[in-house]
Amino acid sequence: MNDPASAPRDCGNPVRDLPLPDLAGFTHRWVDAGGVRLHAVEGGQPDGPAIVLLAGFPQTWWAWRKVMPNLADRFHVIAIDLPGQGHSERPDISYDTHTAAAHVHAAVKALGVSTYWLAAHDIGAWVAFSLALKYQSQLRGLALLDAGIPGITLPDAIPTDPEQAWKTWHFAFHLVPDLPETLLAGREREYVSWFLKAKTLSSDTFDDAEIEQYAASVAADGGLRASLAYYRDAAESAQKNHEALAQQRLTVPILGISSSHGSIPDMAASIRPWADRATGIVVPDAGHFIPDEQPDAVAAALTDFITEDD
Repeated sequence: MNDPASAPRDCGNPVRDLPLPDLAGFTHRWVDAGGVRLHAVEGGQPDGPAIVLLAGFPQTWWAWRKVMPNLADRFHVIAIDLPGQGHSERPDISYDTHTAAAHVHAAVKALGVSTYWLAAHDIGAWVAFSLALKYQSQLRGLALLDAGIPGITLPDAIPTDPEQAWKTWHFAFHLVPDLPETLLAGREREYVSWFLKAKTLSSDTFDDAEIEQYAASVAADGGLRASLAYYRDAAESAQKNHEALAQQRLTVPILGISSSHGSIPDMAASIRPWADRATGIVVPDAGHFIPDEQPDAVAAALTDFITEDD
């Protein structure tokens, strides 16, 4: 799965002013991924099954830091920052999920991996769903964590019931041209903190240092623009998903990971109309940020998913 002869060429960190956290046993890589420099963090077993991890808003690859060591004993683990996220380049391109998926897949290939498992959360799951539609033959399985997928499970209308609206109000806000940038520039910490505290079951899941780290990523070098762009291009993502699904179904194994207090009560049920093989689990005692809140349960679910299929 991993070709040692095709070692990735380090094409340079494009976000040098952003602090770069290290994770023991893992190495930072930057690869040319279809003309965009993407950041990957790689470790584990080079000859083991490869699993690629994608995070969502307002996080970075660091969202998987508690899960990755638990996978490293058996798997080749690669966490990738999406275009515009973390230490990946923030280009002025379309951020529809099919375009982003092409860059992510190119990064995996640049790392010498030909076939892989994919696990993704939030906007990372948006990209992962589209990636599965484009590259099924090279994908061994797909795990999606607590995400409404554009055109699939993401509702067209934002609910107005206060019991639900607080979970999705930002979708409409992010679509407004220019205003979010005007209001959020210089206030990224307050904005990021709200999501990390309001959408976890325990509001102290993230400490101040972690909040600062994610806020700094959003604030750095066009990170806010790129973060908003995924929402602003969601209609295009939905259209491309519909077009792809008119031609095919998802045939790879899919694991839907929901949580007891998350946004999507049953991820597997929400995906099953478009997939041949979709199973699901519900992680207890967790809100939206499941890898941070229950990393052992997520690692165990991913391990079972991969080893059962093998």
